[in-house]
Amino acid sequence: MRFKNKVAVITGAGQGIGETYAKRLAAEGASVIVAEINAEQGERVASEIRADGGTAQFVKVDVSDMDSCLEMAAETKRLFGGADYLVNNAAIFAGMVYKPLLEVDIDYYRKIMDVNFHGSFHATRAIAPMIIERGGGAIVNQSSTAAYAMTANGPYYGISKLATNGLTMAFAAELGPRNIRVNGVAPGPTMTEALAGVDESVLERIVGQMPLGRLGTTEEMADSVLYLLSDDASFITGQTICVDGGMVRKP
Repeated sequence: MRFKNKVAVITGAGQGIGETYAKRLAAEGASVIVAEINAEQGERVASEIRADGGTAQFVKVDVSDMDSCLEMAAETKRLFGGADYLVNNAAIFAGMVYKPLLEVDIDYYRKIMDVNFHGSFHATRAIAPMIIERGGGAIVNQSSTAAYAMTANGPYYGISKLATNGLTMAFAAELGPRNIRVNGVAPGPTMTEALAGVDESVLERIVGQMPLGRLGTTEEMADSVLYLLSDDASFITGQTICVDGGMVRKP
């Protein structure tokens, strides 16, 4: 119960890794805001948390829209009185269109950046003042190992996540004096709905590049995120941790 009497906001919590983040935080005592653009999925996750004895409410948000993030913050304040933690998980990945940078539609490129990168910026600007009001807390930004391995086809996803790493460092410097730690996790290939439709031969090739030789699980991602949010990581800020079975190896 590391998060008893605390409030956590998780964006993109209606499925996949974000859903596991929300459920794990609730299981450890947090009151959870399931912040999600898909109302049906968001309501489902919040209802399942309540059915398991946890505390959760769904709040609809479009993280690419600053006004929508401010409305999310206001609703969080109304429902739970404020926030102690934020997990910026919302992103476009499943069903993403893959094109080279010279060919991708510019509006689509901007959409990817607005959700995957600016979404974390918007949500942090909206939620951080409440965390400051409550004496401090922690923020975790969802990056990706794609940030360290640009491809020729669809590199804008990796670019958005590399930019997120920079945002993590910048907010860590800005918010540290306000007693808010800001870190990131960069998941490697993880078995979620987003990978369910990927050809098995492609997955085998990906796994073959990983020292641990398997896909990650959403629970393993949650282990790292909850650690970074908790007081166990009280002297860690400005870091992005690769949780990827050894896919990215750097000094």
